[in-house]
Amino acid sequence: MPSRLSFVCHGRTAAQRQGCFAQADEPLEPGQDERLAERRAGLKAPRRVLCAPELRARQTAAAWGAEPQLLEALRDCDYGAWRGQSLEALQATAAQDLAAWLTDPAAAPHGGESQVQLCERVGAWLDAFDEDGHFIVVSHPAVLRAAALHVLRAGAAAFNAIDVEPLGVLRLVRNGRWRLRL
Repeated sequence: MPSRLSFVCHGRTAAQRQGCFAQADEPLEPGQDERLAERRAGLKAPRRVLCAPELRARQTAAAWGAEPQLLEALRDCDYGAWRGQSLEALQATAAQDLAAWLTDPAAAPHGGESQVQLCERVGAWLDAFDEDGHFIVVSHPAVLRAAALHVLRAGAAAFNAIDVEPLGVLRLVRNGRWRLRL
């Protein structure tokens, strides 16, 4: 039996709407119950729900009703000193650092995790995943991007070419090797 992972991006947050790097305890914006219910109804019932530890991911996972299994490997990218700051503010105060981060996937001028490090972390988790059945995996846009890049064997330089919307879904299937399912 193959492994099937339905990665679900967490629901919308104020930080996303404002173009900010989220804090770890960033909650979902209110009023998303209907969209969460629609997303849940559109996906096959999972064997288990796997979830990033941040509040916004846990709140999204609650739509599936079961207690999710929290996994550090699914946590958001560590944006270091940029947590809580807007892209606009960084453009005004740290334009060169922001430009380096946007163009060099190995750069981590914020003191946190680079895109390369994030892709390595998520790729290692996917490579080690060995359970059969369907799983809902609730995480963050950056983690969904990293998972897609790993499966496609694309370099981290393509990281910013992938746009992930709130409650967006990435489907991966493994029967010998991981494949992207559209």
